[in-house]
Amino acid sequence: MKPIALPSGAAPKRKLKGWLPVLWMLLIPFLNLFYVLLNRPSAQVHHLATAFDKALPVIPAFVLPYVLWYPFIGATLIGMLGKNARQYYRTLGALCLGLVACYLVYYGFQTTVERPAVNGTGLFPSLMRWVYANDEPFNCFPSIHVLTSYLMFRGAVAFRAPLRIGIRAMAVLIMMSTLFMKQHVVADVGAGILTAELMYRLVGRIQLRIAANRGDSAPSAVSSSSSVRGKRKRQAG
Repeated sequence: MKPIALPSGAAPKRKLKGWLPVLWMLLIPFLNLFYVLLNRPSAQVHHLATAFDKALPVIPAFVLPYVLWYPFIGATLIGMLGKNARQYYRTLGALCLGLVACYLVYYGFQTTVERPAVNGTGLFPSLMRWVYANDEPFNCFPSIHVLTSYLMFRGAVAFRAPLRIGIRAMAVLIMMSTLFMKQHVVADVGAGILTAELMYRLVGRIQLRIAANRGDSAPSAVSSSSSVRGKRKRQAG
């Protein structure tokens, strides 16, 4: 039996379709262009630091999870896509909407955080100085580091326990690092978590509505994994 000949250009289109879910992640660097444009003082810059924020110590070692945020987000999203596509799109959609929400706040309510002088010649102080030199002290409320890390915390439900725990631990460390590096204050962290949670729930509702219109059951990552475990138990019994 002769193999079926594919139409001209069918193979490249199929390859592109396979890469399309990953290519949606390019929305993140595109949206980050607005971060660069807004990362400067406006007519009025607000300070949200409290006495508690000022009392927090500077811990240079927290610069490590802070800078690992960049590969952490990408690796977690790619891994999530391989585990549960619906959870991936929910998390990525919430992330992109969260970025837009943050930029709108930065445009109308610019904030800043006073940074301490960083002394020392070790790795951590050097990394802190590098972060300070490459990121202006604006665009603080809500914190994008916190927004995205919290979404990885929520989206980690797509992974099994050992990896899920590791992802969530890393997300918490990154959120803590924003305070101990004096990049953000508590208000920025709270606003980042609140924005992320609202967007995560919003996208979840949108997914449910789309699934209802299509007549799909669209199980969540938790229910899917629970049903799989139930089937395994029945088979073992």
